Amino acid sequence: MSRTYKATGINLKTQALGESDKIVTILTREFGLIRAVAPGARKHNSSLGGRSGMFVVNELLIAKGRSLDKITQAQTLKTYPGLAKNLGKLAASQYLAEIVLCEALSEQPQEELYELFNEHLHRLEVASSGNPSGILAHLAHGVFHLLALAGITPQVQICCLSQRPLKPDFTDPKWQVGFSIPAGGIVCLEARERLRREEQREINNQFPMPHAPFPMPNTQTVVVHRQEIPVISSRLGAMELALLQHLSQPEIMQIDGARDYDWLSVEQILRQYAQYQLGRPIRSATLIDSYFAANHDATV
Repeated sequence: MSRTYKATGINLKTQALGESDKIVTILTREFGLIRAVAPGARKHNSSLGGRSGMFVVNELLIAKGRSLDKITQAQTLKTYPGLAKNLGKLAASQYLAEIVLCEALSEQPQEELYELFNEHLHRLEVASSGNPSGILAHLAHGVFHLLALAGITPQVQICCLSQRPLKPDFTDPKWQVGFSIPAGGIVCLEARERLRREEQREINNQFPMPHAPFPMPNTQTVVVHRQEIPVISSRLGAMELALLQHLSQPEIMQIDGARDYDWLSVEQILRQYAQYQLGRPIRSATLIDSYFAANHDATV
C-alpha cells in the first residue's frame, strides 16, 4: 500500500507543534477530515507557511505517519484574503468552520460539505464590509445550510405541535410564534395554550378540590398518553419568522423592513439550536457578539 496520498482540502484549524511545525486540520474532498503536520510551517521562509493558513485551499501530497500524517507538498488553489480584512467576516467564517468540524467525518469523502463550506466563504468574502447586518445574514444562511446538510435543521414552516403551516402575520404588530429548541422548531402559541388548558382540566378531574366529595376508589388503572407541552426557548415576531423561513432558499432573500435586530435575533436562535444539536458551544460566536456590540452599540 502506498505511503503517500493526494488530496484537495481547505484548512479549518491550526495549532503550533514544537518549535517550528504546525498541526493543520483539513477538510478534504476525498478523505473527509484529516490532521497533518506541516513541517517547518512557522519558519519565516517556509514554503508551507502561507499554505498552512486558515481557509487556504491546497492540492496536497501527504505521507502517512504512525500517529499524524505529514504534508510533503502543497500547491495553493484558492485563498480568501477578504475574510481577514474584516473582523465580522473573519468571525463568521470561524463560526462556520466550527460547525463544519463538528459535522465532518474522517476517512470518508466529504465533497458536498467541502463545496458548501467554500461557497459560503465566498459569499462572506464578497459581501459588503460596510453592512454588518448583511454579514450576519450570510452567517445565518450558512449555518442553516450546514444544519440542513447534516439533516438537523429546525422546523420553521409548520408548527411542531399541530403540524399545521405557520405564516407570519404582519398585520398584527403583537403577533408572535414560539421557538422550542427541544421540540425542534416553531410552535403556535395558541395551540400550546390549548394543550396546556386541556392538561390542566385532566389534572383537575383526577384530583378534585379538597371540599368536593371524596371519590370512590377506582380499582382500574387508566393510562393517559398526553402530548408533551413543548418548552418555549424564545418568542419570534413576524419578521423574524419570515427571515427564518427564507433561509432554506439557495440565495438570501431581500425582505423589506428587516432590521439589524431581526438578524441578530435569528442568529441567536440558530446558534442556540446548533449548540443543542451539536452538543458543544460555538466559541467563535463570542467574536460575533463583540463585533456587533461595537458596530451597533447593541447588547447581544
